Amino acid sequence: MEIHVVQPGETLYSIAGQYGTDPLLLREANGGGPGGALAVGQALVVQIVRTFHVVQPGETLSAVARRYGRTLRALYRDNPWLGGEPAVQPGQRLVIAYADEKLGGTYTNGYAYPFIQRALLSATLPYMSQLTPFTYGIDAGGGLLPLDDGELLGEARRLGSTPLMHLSTLTESGTFSSQRAEMILVSENSQTALISQILETMSAKGYQGLDVDFEYIPGMLREEYAAFIYRLHTALAPRGLPVIVALAPKTRRDQPGLLYEGHDYARLGQAADYVLVMTYEWGYTYGPPMAVAPLPNVRAVLDYAVTEIPREKIYLGIPNYGYDWALPFRRGESKAQSISNQRAVELAVEYGAEIQFDRAAQAPWFNYTAQDGTAHVVWFEDARSMSAKLRLIRDYGLHGAGYWNLMRPYPQGWTVLNALYDVLDVQTY
Repeated sequence: MEIHVVQPGETLYSIAGQYGTDPLLLREANGGGPGGALAVGQALVVQIVRTFHVVQPGETLSAVARRYGRTLRALYRDNPWLGGEPAVQPGQRLVIAYADEKLGGTYTNGYAYPFIQRALLSATLPYMSQLTPFTYGIDAGGGLLPLDDGELLGEARRLGSTPLMHLSTLTESGTFSSQRAEMILVSENSQTALISQILETMSAKGYQGLDVDFEYIPGMLREEYAAFIYRLHTALAPRGLPVIVALAPKTRRDQPGLLYEGHDYARLGQAADYVLVMTYEWGYTYGPPMAVAPLPNVRAVLDYAVTEIPREKIYLGIPNYGYDWALPFRRGESKAQSISNQRAVELAVEYGAEIQFDRAAQAPWFNYTAQDGTAHVVWFEDARSMSAKLRLIRDYGLHGAGYWNLMRPYPQGWTVLNALYDVLDVQTY
């Protein structure tokens, strides 16, 4: 994999010519629009194809996979224009193998709301070892709030992504509730009833694991939370079902703040089978403009996490979004707009902005002036920042990556993942 940074005057076709690759393949791998317009400073992933196959009359994608000893999921990842659908046409060229040397295999998990666009879900699932529909919250009586997850689970089964049930303290209004967390954590009877509901739901819907995300837990309940996770593990382990727990991004054991104090890395790491370290949201909706996941900040969290938790249990949190801030930023008043990484590049093209790259944060950004005259700054993720984060999995010996979330299209991000790693199926645990 090469990452090319667009220079003034370059086009999709001139860049493809430099590397001897197909410009249409280059466009599809990076999520470009039909016109192929580029922004100066934009990062493009360039891959060289080692083996092509030309589809013959009457030949199916399954037949092609068998011929070359590949899986359908692997062919979908190598040919993103298929969109996770098996239909192929005679004369169509399929990539069988790229020339990239991969770093190894890794596990991936992605979160999605039930209202995700079907085509987006289908195109993305081949890159996910696991899919976690978001979320089963907790109602005022301590029971599960319902989730319309049927379509998500159906596509996960079709495309080979193992489904995980997601349990959180989200309320009917869609906010995390410290009160509902406390209601569960201080009552063994409430836990017993909730765990029974969880097991029934997992059995009825075919979930193959549980992902737990209790946020804003008071510090005085840290031991109770770890004990609850251990109870869940004890209930699920005999069924061969793992428990994953989400952790706030701490850099020390005694880190103050409601987001951090209830998450005891050592106890939770011991109680759960795996953990997701939520290494994102330094740049956030109400905060000052900055990278969503600056690499030094991510490393600082991992440096602490591996002292408390076996590194092979850790999923690295990866953000699939950026933010657009109107300037000047005024604390308490300003509110950034969350946008897709693809939309960020479209904005740079639309306004003729030159994309910059912050080498310390390992993140791209740019300024533009909107049509109403308002100045803006955008921080987002690109091939360079994604490559830097994903390489941490290998560098730290982590279990894999957890993507928040799959709701926004980001073909280039999946191209980078596929170039660096073989996405492993959960059945190989």
